[in-house]
Order: sequence, then C-alpha cells, then structure tokens
Amino acid sequence: MYSDICLCQMDELKSRDRVVQSLEKELGVQAGQTQRLLLRKEEAERHYGSPKREVAPSLGENSDSVSNQDVDERDARRFHLKIAELQAVIRKLEDRNTLLSDERNELLKRVRETEAEIKPLMERNKRLNKKNEELQQTLQRMEDKLKTLSRENAEQKEKSQQNLQSGGLKRHTSLTDLSHAHEQQEVEYLRLQISEQRGVIDELTQRHVVETYFGFDEESVDSETSSLTSYNTDRTDHTPATPEEDLEDGFSREEAELRFRQLTREYQALQRAYALLQETVGPLDPERHCRVRAHDWCVCVFVWLYVMQDSKWVEEKQNLLRVNQELREKIVSLEQCEMRLRSEVQDTQDQNELLEFRILELEERERRSPAFNLQISASENNSSLQLHCQQEGVKDVIIPDLMKKLDILGDNGNLRNEEQVTVIQAGTVLSLCEKWLNQIDSTEAALTQKMIDLENEKELFSKQKGFLEEELDYRKQALDQSQLRVQELEATLYAALQQDPDSCVGESLSDRQRAKLAESMDAVRRQILRQSRHADTLVLQQRMELLQSAQQVRIHACVN
Repeated sequence: MYSDICLCQMDELKSRDRVVQSLEKELGVQAGQTQRLLLRKEEAERHYGSPKREVAPSLGENSDSVSNQDVDERDARRFHLKIAELQAVIRKLEDRNTLLSDERNELLKRVRETEAEIKPLMERNKRLNKKNEELQQTLQRMEDKLKTLSRENAEQKEKSQQNLQSGGLKRHTSLTDLSHAHEQQEVEYLRLQISEQRGVIDELTQRHVVETYFGFDEESVDSETSSLTSYNTDRTDHTPATPEEDLEDGFSREEAELRFRQLTREYQALQRAYALLQETVGPLDPERHCRVRAHDWCVCVFVWLYVMQDSKWVEEKQNLLRVNQELREKIVSLEQCEMRLRSEVQDTQDQNELLEFRILELEERERRSPAFNLQISASENNSSLQLHCQQEGVKDVIIPDLMKKLDILGDNGNLRNEEQVTVIQAGTVLSLCEKWLNQIDSTEAALTQKMIDLENEKELFSKQKGFLEEELDYRKQALDQSQLRVQELEATLYAALQQDPDSCVGESLSDRQRAKLAESMDAVRRQILRQSRHADTLVLQQRMELLQSAQQVRIHACVN
C-alpha cells in the first residue's frame, strides 16, 4: 500500500513536471513570436522610411501579421483548454489519493486488530507446548525411577530369600539359638518391609510438586498434613484448566490421598511392631541392640545429608530458572526493539530513496530548462518595447515619439488613403506588440517565481535528506548495538548451559537451538577479537606516529 501511494505521488509529480515543461515550451514559442513581430516592425519602419517601397508588400505583411495573430489566439485558447483539462486530472488524482489513504488506514487498523486477537492464542499455544514437553520429561523420569525401584526390590527379595535359606540350613545347638534365629529372621523381614514402605512414602512425598510456568518445582513436606495440604492447594499454574483436566486432577488427588493414608497406616503399624520387637529383643542381646541403633543412626544421618543436598540442588535449580527467565525476557525485549528498529530503518531508507529520486528529477529539470535572459521591467517612462529595442541595440528609436508621429501622420490629410491606412495599421501593430510584451513579462515573472519556489523546495528536500541520513546512521548503530547485546545474552545462556548441562532448560532445548547458541558464542568471541585487534591497531598507529615525529625532530636537529 505504501509503495502504491509512493507511485501515485511520483506519477502526480511527473504529470506536474510535464505541465511545467509544456508551459516553458509555450513561453519559448511566445518569445519566438515576439521576436518575429519585432522583426516585422523593423521591416515596417524601414518600409515607412524609404519612399521607393511599394504599397503591396506592406499590405501582404499586414495580412500575414493578422493571420499570425489569429493563429496565436487559437493556440492560446487551446493551451488554456489543455491547462483546464490537466487541472481536472490533477483534482481527480488528488481525490484518488485521499481514497487510497483512507483504505490504507482502514487496512492497518484491521491488521492491528487481527494481531491483537492472535497474540494471546499464540502465547497460550506456547505455554501448552512447554507444559506438554515438561510433562513428557517428568513421565520419563518417573518411569526410569519405577524401573530402578522395581529392580532394587527384586534384588532385596532375592537377598532376603537367600538369607532365609542360609538361616534355615544352619544347625541350632539349643532352643535359645533357634528362637534367636527366628526372631532375627522376623526382624530382617520387617526391616525390608519398612525400607520398602519408606521408599514408597518418599516417592509420594516427592511427587508433591508445584506446577509453575517453567516446569515443576519440588516442595518440602514436613508432615502428613502439610504434604496433603500442599498437594491439594499449591498449584500455581497461570493457564486456565479445562473441565477434563480438573476431573482428572480430582481423581488423581483422591487416589493419591487414599494411597498415602493407607501407606501411613501400614507404616505406623510396622513402626509399632518394630518397636515391640526391639523392646523384646533389646534386653536379650544388648550388643546387637547397640549395633542396630548405631546403624539406624547412620542411616538417619545419611538420609538427612541426602535431603540437605536435594534442598541445595533445588535452590540452585530455582536460581538457574530465575536467571534463565530474566535472560529470556531480555532477549524477547531486545528482539522486539530490533524488529522496531528494522522497520524504522526500512521506512527511513524508502523515504530517503524517494527524496533522492525527487532531487534527481529537480536537477534534471533544472538542467533541461532554458535560460531566461529577458529582464524587462516596464516603468512609467519606458515601455517594454522600448527596453527590448535598447537591449537589441536599436537606441535611436523612441517608441512614444514614434507612436505620436504615427498618430500625426494618420491625421495628416496630405497623405494618400493607402499611406494613411498603412500608418494606422503600423500604430495598431506597435500597440499590440507592446501588449503582447507585457503579457510575456507577466508570464516570465510567474515562471521565475515558480523556479525560485522549486529551488527552495529542492533545498528543503536536501536538508530532509541529510537529516534522514543522520537518523538512518543512528538507527543502524542502535540496531548493531542491540544485535551485539542479543549475541552476548545468548552467549551467557550458552555458558550457563555448559556449566549445568543436566538442567531442565538444557533438556528442553533442541539441537538447532543449541547450534544457534554456539554460533552466537562464536560470533561474540569474534567480535571481541575484532575489537581487540582494532584497539591494538590504533595503539600501533599512535606509536608509529610518535616514532615518525621523533625521527623528524631528530633530523631537524641534525640539520641545524
């Protein structure tokens, strides 16, 4: 649409230039006709001054001048009609231009409305895609963990069966040894069950996560009530859930709560049974009781250390996610700024090209336009015809005196009728020539004023071109700085991913995105090397200049 408007404006300018050229041609024709009339006047004066001339040629010249005057009047009427037609065409083009500008504004408004409607849908689609990818990754991790737990459970069952078989094959020397062996088997079996239940409970407590914009963050659960409430309430998803998702979430919550309560009851019953067994077995074997307590204490310390490491890892992960979010926001803002600067630079370039084309057209028209050397300014004493005669070198003729003499000769009764008619016609021709020269003077003044206006317009366009070039350079510098800033941020993100390759952000990136980040890192390195080389070159040039100046001073000192 913008290019169409520019083309319409260019066509309008070309049409106006053609009108100006036609007017200039018309002015040239009028100047030629004026010169021809002046020559005829001189011939008439010579004919009047020489008595040997015959009357017939003067009559022929009079008829020629009358016919030429009719032709000039017809040309003038035709030119006026043509100018009126061109003005009508110009008005039509202006109306068309206003209609096209209104249509362009309406289309731009519709485009903005469409973009405003599409933007939230695109953002929601992006969020859903990210959420889907994170859920797939979480599902994959859960499946891997389930496989490892099932494998560990099978290994523990095999170990327990082997221990039971080895314990059953031993020979018992007394009833007390037999009872102790049976109790030890029961204690080992209960310990295995307790460890399995603890693993399941830990898995369920670790499943209590908070769903955020960037994935799932683990929560710290202090008790059964806090875990249940956190699982039920701490969901901070910013996207609205559908009824199907709400129903599935409700079923999964109820199932998880029932499973968790059942496991807690079993765990409490196992703890009570284990406490009873410890009470019954403790007094019988103090050394073994101490070993068991020391082992349990070591297990608790190990679990506490593992939990502390997990909490530190969670904090580091949250910090990395926060830094990643800030970097992404900066990258998005810089990309938007870059797009805006690109559009402004493109508009400036288009406007600059249009102004350059206009300046070239004005220069070409100025080069082709004829030079006007007629500087005729009529006053009260001197007429335009008198000034023109003086410029042509005919200084002996005084037009007012000549007109008076012609009037006197026309009133003289001594002349013949043909001579009186000739004198009267010569006076009429001179008056018409003077009127024609006055019209030419007015036309010339109008064209001169128009040329001055065009020169002023050309200077204005030149100033606008310089301003637009400066603005274009400034926008290009801002665009280069924003691109460099984007590359630096991408390099920072790439360095952070290299330091922590196992983060969820690194897993969510594709190979193409990783390659793009690596290319940005290389570009930043090349830019830094280029800047360092440029700085080294400047320092080297300064030192060379200092060395040359020192050598010149030394040479002057030696010469002196």
